[in-house]
Amino acid sequence: MDITQYMQDVGTRARAASRAMARADSATRNRALTLIADAIVRDADLLRAANRLDLDAAAAAGLAPAMLDRLTLSDAAIATMVEGLQQIVSLADPIGEISNMKYRPTGIQVGQMRVPLGVIGIIYEARPNVTVDAAGLCIKSGNATILRGGSEAIHCNRALAKLVAEGLAGAGLPADAVQVIDTTDRAAVGALITMPQYVDVIVPRGGKGLIARLMDEATVPMIKHLDGICHVYIDDQADLVKAVDIGFNAKCHRYGTCNTMETLLVARAIAPTVLPLLAERYATKQVELRADPESHAILAAAGYPYLAVATEEDWRTEYLAAILAIRVVDGIEQAMDHIDQYSSKHTESIITENYSDALRFLREVDSASVMVNASTRFADGFEYGLGAEIGISNDKLHARGPVGLEGLTSLKYVVFGHGEVRK
Repeated sequence: MDITQYMQDVGTRARAASRAMARADSATRNRALTLIADAIVRDADLLRAANRLDLDAAAAAGLAPAMLDRLTLSDAAIATMVEGLQQIVSLADPIGEISNMKYRPTGIQVGQMRVPLGVIGIIYEARPNVTVDAAGLCIKSGNATILRGGSEAIHCNRALAKLVAEGLAGAGLPADAVQVIDTTDRAAVGALITMPQYVDVIVPRGGKGLIARLMDEATVPMIKHLDGICHVYIDDQADLVKAVDIGFNAKCHRYGTCNTMETLLVARAIAPTVLPLLAERYATKQVELRADPESHAILAAAGYPYLAVATEEDWRTEYLAAILAIRVVDGIEQAMDHIDQYSSKHTESIITENYSDALRFLREVDSASVMVNASTRFADGFEYGLGAEIGISNDKLHARGPVGLEGLTSLKYVVFGHGEVRK
């Protein structure tokens, strides 16, 4: 296959399809989403069979458990994909909405209209559910999309691509509005991120190595986050039950996600009480705790079996594994200083019953999602009511946090006149 020619053909067809998507009405786009959801339910057995081929190949290749977890298309994952599409259908259509209309002294009216971005390229690894989430959000927001999934999920992505194309065609929309790159050749990524004549924005969803490569090579603008070094801070006025439940869930609900807690910060006054309670829970999952000297002493006295001394590098590491860095801090000030120095600005949470501390944390912590008394695992487009997410951004321009429908649009100025001319 001539990758350059293949990708240019994909880009040309996506650009043409984007014009049809932009002019399609909301009912037509919603019809496509409903048909895709119906097809997924109908062909769930075929999807599971395709996923099994991917899982068998991945296991034989020695993929890490966290990657296998991401790759697995369980019954719950299939149900979540369908529910996500249904949620997207129920969301208000942002396209064409005019806001901020005002009269100017000259007599003209000036406002802003929300419009699609155009063609969105999405690059992701070992997560077949992203194929549907991304397709659904792009269809609803009137965009065309080019999807390049990881080679580990090629069988499942091909099966999903057929169902998406079926839904688009059934609604009278161009099948080229959602194209899944049908090659595992890495050169396709290099071509996709350097085609600004066809692609308006790139959304990478993958590991640090992928994002770093794209930051070096891409000539198309990106909506991205590099990694998810997320923190939970247990304040000295935390409720112990909430602290233990959240501290356990934020780390152990799933290890291989970007919103998983990687560093736990504990106020000195509460550390001798809460750390042994947390240790009991972490021991059930054999979590390795990499602790600073003060927390290490507390955990060692409690007899915790999976204990190591934290190094400077641990504060900067996204483990995506059953490993957690722990540090005792003076209080909220030192906790926020630590977060400011080491966070990837993805998601941070404070556990406290002190209203003033909660508000300080919300105001002063500069991350895309900041939480009070909640697990970092909620930093997700589906959980935020966006229907699904196309990715998470810790950038400050255009979109920040989980990127849903609005993040896939932009505003243009529109002007209504009555024959006015400028004098």
